[in-house]
Amino acid sequence: MSESEHRSGPRRPAFFSPSALEAHGGAYDPTEQIHVAHETAMALVHAGRAASDPAVTERLVAIVDDIGLSTLAELWSQRPARSLPGTLWRLYVLREWVRRAPGDASREYAAGIRFTGPNHAVAGASEPPEPEGMSRLIDEILRGVFSGDLAVALERAAAFCRVVSAGRADISAGRSSAEHAANLLGMAEDLTASARLWRTGALD
Repeated sequence: MSESEHRSGPRRPAFFSPSALEAHGGAYDPTEQIHVAHETAMALVHAGRAASDPAVTERLVAIVDDIGLSTLAELWSQRPARSLPGTLWRLYVLREWVRRAPGDASREYAAGIRFTGPNHAVAGASEPPEPEGMSRLIDEILRGVFSGDLAVALERAAAFCRVVSAGRADISAGRSSAEHAANLLGMAEDLTASARLWRTGALD
């Protein structure tokens, strides 16, 4: 799956003319936007990990349900994949895709298991990987970001992407499906790299 699948939802930040910027109260400052992206991502993770409250964790897992994916897109989607806001953005995009298309996620995941057995074990999906199980799996992975080992959560998400990518390549024909499968592999590599960065204290 690629982020392009969500074009109808997330909006890119608006680019205003000089007069419009003045009307909005000042010049557009891209460095401030970058600062806000990283500060909000760090605050979200730290709030979840400091709370030790399952209710807080559940609210953070489902934050897109409250504020919408487009809000997170404006905050985080332009940041590098191997940064904390870029990583969180990809996790929430995965969650939203699974919630919107659980049947597709289940079918592609099931098809990919025979090619990526070790990744299936790391992802920790139920047997058989039914649609409801896919949603539970992604929520469980996100819970790990806020209440468990964040690096392990990212590795599980990466493994999930690899299994789905293999299944999509196997059962879906056409250039678009091949590109989406390749994009998922790229996402898996970025999530794995982010896990390594988190372990060394360099994911920010």
